Amino acid sequence: MWLNKQQVTTSALNAYRKSMLQASPRHIVIDNLFDNAKLDAVINVLQQDNNWQTQQHSYSKLYVDNAKWQKTPTKQRFVQRDVWQRPAATADVAECAESAGYNIALQFLLFLRSNEFMSLLSQIFRVPLTDLNVAKPAINTNYFRLSASDFVNQHADDSPGREVCMLLYLNKDWQSNNGGELVFMGNNKQQIKIEPLYNRCVLFDPSSVGSEHWVNPLKTADSQQYRYNVTSWYWTE
Repeated sequence: MWLNKQQVTTSALNAYRKSMLQASPRHIVIDNLFDNAKLDAVINVLQQDNNWQTQQHSYSKLYVDNAKWQKTPTKQRFVQRDVWQRPAATADVAECAESAGYNIALQFLLFLRSNEFMSLLSQIFRVPLTDLNVAKPAINTNYFRLSASDFVNQHADDSPGREVCMLLYLNKDWQSNNGGELVFMGNNKQQIKIEPLYNRCVLFDPSSVGSEHWVNPLKTADSQQYRYNVTSWYWTE
């Protein structure tokens, strides 16, 4: 069971929805939505350095290779971070389930795209979410990490049909002076800052006013200190 039962009762879901509708942008912050012990096991997997690869996006093109990146003007670069390399994709459901059995990090990613979890999000946002029409669902849910030399600059996640964005932070003992806050533009530029605390889940409507966002730089001289999170995007029918 990945979810904390007390956080997904009917009254809790109603409270989330009410809070979201009153916020601008439409978002909610839920602490301790998931089981801490299981997330601890996920973190142990993520801390293995050989599972990461640098990812770079410019405003004009996603997934820029290093040669093109070097030619991209600084103002056109909006993401530099590491992305987790999941086990090789397979069309065989049984093989995928077997992989999940020994790799809890993969198991959690599969749960985040399960009917159970998407049904939960559907209840909060009152939209029918599904992967039926998504060509490659797996690439829409993954782990990322940022170092002090990385960045996520201002951008919007409002692709056509995308209804819900989820961010889950996996940073134990994170301090307020570490930086790394998620910042929403907000309504009338009233910025909203959210610290990336352990087991803190942020859900938001990417089409709502003020949902453009970025990540504040990390404030550390330690090149081995990382800000970990899961990012997941969901579409309607």
